[in-house]
Amino acid sequence: MNLPRVRAPEFPSHQPWLNCDRPLSLSQLKGRIVLLDFWTYCCINCLHILPDLKYLEQKYPEHLTVIGVHSAKFENEKETENIRQAILRYDIEHPVIVDSNFEIWQQYAVRAWPTLILIDPLGYVVRMVSGEGKRGELDEVIAQLIAQQQAQGSISIPNIKPVLEKQKNPLITPLAFPGKVLADAASRRLFIADSGHHRIIVTTLDGTVQSIIGNGTPGFTDGSFSEVQFFGPQGMTWDGNSQRLYVADTENHAIRQIDFTTEQVQTLAGTGEQNRTLGPQRGHGLETPLNSPWDLELVGGEVLLMAMAGSHQIWALDLMDGTVGTYCGIGAEAGIDGELDEAAFAQPSGITTDDEELFVADSEISSIRAVGLGESPRVRTLCGSGDLFGFGDRDGTAEEALLQHCLGIDYAEGLLWVADTYNHKIKTVNPKTGECKTVLGDGTPGLLDGKNTATRLSEPGGLSIATGILYIADTNNHRIRRVALDTLTVTTLELTGLCAPFVFVPENSAKIC
Repeated sequence: MNLPRVRAPEFPSHQPWLNCDRPLSLSQLKGRIVLLDFWTYCCINCLHILPDLKYLEQKYPEHLTVIGVHSAKFENEKETENIRQAILRYDIEHPVIVDSNFEIWQQYAVRAWPTLILIDPLGYVVRMVSGEGKRGELDEVIAQLIAQQQAQGSISIPNIKPVLEKQKNPLITPLAFPGKVLADAASRRLFIADSGHHRIIVTTLDGTVQSIIGNGTPGFTDGSFSEVQFFGPQGMTWDGNSQRLYVADTENHAIRQIDFTTEQVQTLAGTGEQNRTLGPQRGHGLETPLNSPWDLELVGGEVLLMAMAGSHQIWALDLMDGTVGTYCGIGAEAGIDGELDEAAFAQPSGITTDDEELFVADSEISSIRAVGLGESPRVRTLCGSGDLFGFGDRDGTAEEALLQHCLGIDYAEGLLWVADTYNHKIKTVNPKTGECKTVLGDGTPGLLDGKNTATRLSEPGGLSIATGILYIADTNNHRIRRVALDTLTVTTLELTGLCAPFVFVPENSAKIC
């Protein structure tokens, strides 16, 4: 039976647009194939399909227009400026319409992130798919639509060229969206994941640059400090005995080892491709794909535990025999406590340990979890709702406390320090009682030094403590903040000797200090 064709609803005229100089309409795009991407920038699944969208854009530039429809999950994601920052962070080069009130979402009857809707050159919906791994299917349909259009030869194809946010406001800061930071008291070093510049920065604890690891271009290449390539690196852990730094190379889906004795970088686990297999897994490190590792913790000097954000699990890499596999989590996106083989996580993005438990910033359920490391280990929830849509900003104990997409966590002197990212705050959690308290930030995004809640941060993604100082990766401010824990006074760390590797401007590409 032939079903009636459905014309794609027109975009509302009052919504903000990004990555273009004026609002777009389906009527003006008539003649082009349009692919709508319903996304929200917290969602790891949404981030996973960005390479697919870029592939299709580059394959069919004369025929296809990709439009991101940002329908926010978290309150913080409804702000247009925060979406603009996400566009810059993930180098999105197609137009994005802000759908904070779910108006377009409802018009198209969307039910999940991410959802992709393909519209033919006449403005009719021809395909709707949800989830990851749809590139081949969409590629095939787009090719068919182009062939049909060429055979008919009756529709002119308008030329659409976006004006990108990175062209309007080039990012020339020495750091770009630093995701994580790691302070080491023994070596008096600070390791910074300069995620937006795809490199690792090593400084003294007072900010003097010692090493720049990575050439600043996204890629997947081992070698010396100057030739190695990363892609959106995040969490790190340090082994002082071997003088090695381990890095979660997130967008390469890999674990990298930086040897400071030989000044060489090598890959320990991951193939560079995303692992889409569900459930428990185990294999050799270099033969087993990973899925967006976001943070690392060295346990017992021999095992790297990793927050595998993309598969909603905790994985382990044995540094002695090179095997890698699931430590706990069934792979479902949920907040389920219990035995290791029955527990579930939701995009774990930060981990730390007191040597008895692994503490997890479980971002999509805005909760702090604990995973046993000894005999009869279990998973428990310390604080937060444990629910995918249970978020907010409220101090309290256990489930009374509310956080909003927490990404960073560190343990020091009996307390957990948490980057409550979308609340723009730093909080402490007592691992024994589950009591959660705000210590820094007033909840408004900004860049303001000061004391206690007079401080302002902007989506802090990571933190680390050494020698009585808390270091914060203040992600959207492109800075590292320094907090004296005895007074809770915040200052901005000055990085001496650091330049941006390059900056994109319409007619030039140059090194900027």
